[in-house]
Amino acid sequence: MARSITTIPSTHRSPTERAGNLRAAGWLGALASLCLLGASAAQAASDYLQLFVTQPYLELHTAPGRGYPVTQVVARGEAVDVLFRRTDWFKVRTERGIEGWARAQDLALTQMADGSPFTFKFGDRAGFTSHRWESGLMLGSYGGASLISGFGALSLTDQTKVEISAGQFFGNLSNGYLLDAGLAHIFMPEWRFSPLVTLGTGFERTVPKTTLAVPTDQNNQTAYAGVGARFYLGRRFFLRGEYRHHTVFTSRDSNEVMQEWKVGFAFFY
Repeated sequence: MARSITTIPSTHRSPTERAGNLRAAGWLGALASLCLLGASAAQAASDYLQLFVTQPYLELHTAPGRGYPVTQVVARGEAVDVLFRRTDWFKVRTERGIEGWARAQDLALTQMADGSPFTFKFGDRAGFTSHRWESGLMLGSYGGASLISGFGALSLTDQTKVEISAGQFFGNLSNGYLLDAGLAHIFMPEWRFSPLVTLGTGFERTVPKTTLAVPTDQNNQTAYAGVGARFYLGRRFFLRGEYRHHTVFTSRDSNEVMQEWKVGFAFFY
């Protein structure tokens, strides 16, 4: 009886073949990773704002400041990518990959890809009128105690701002902390001297210095209303003064009233 034999190819591979396959897979994975990195880098580069020089040249400094030397110039018609801004200086990168710092006044003379002029807010009266953020440090008095506080504000409009302030006061019998949050309305924000009103709520914590005069409440909620004004000094700086009338809600039969006066320096950005 004839016997039929069917030959089935073996799936067994030698160690050398397996090592070769692993190396090939590794090279393919590395190549795919490089392609992804290149695509990511290209995408990131395309996200930068590109500006074209319209003046005879654009000077690039080694650091953001007039005292730093000019090491590169960009000729008319060439483009630069804006990387980020620091006050009145912009860090840019040329088409040749050279990075440097350009003055805001010089970049204001460049054009965008569509031919429109490049515009941004300077640290001047126009920026004082309309800006996104501001913060400052103030000194004053809270209920007769010395007060030091700081604040930050986010502009919803040129006239309306959301504010958060935190401070510490130092009295004869006790020290304490304040945390307030509320709204500020600016009258005539385009004026150099701008009146304002504030309204909000907060939290007061009192820490006694001795155990002989322990206050009934050490943590209290507060509400406040205030008036004030700000005065533009120059560049990004202004003075701010304010009076706040605080109502401290206690667990006793009557609430307390605390008066707060403060003045200090602030800046916008």
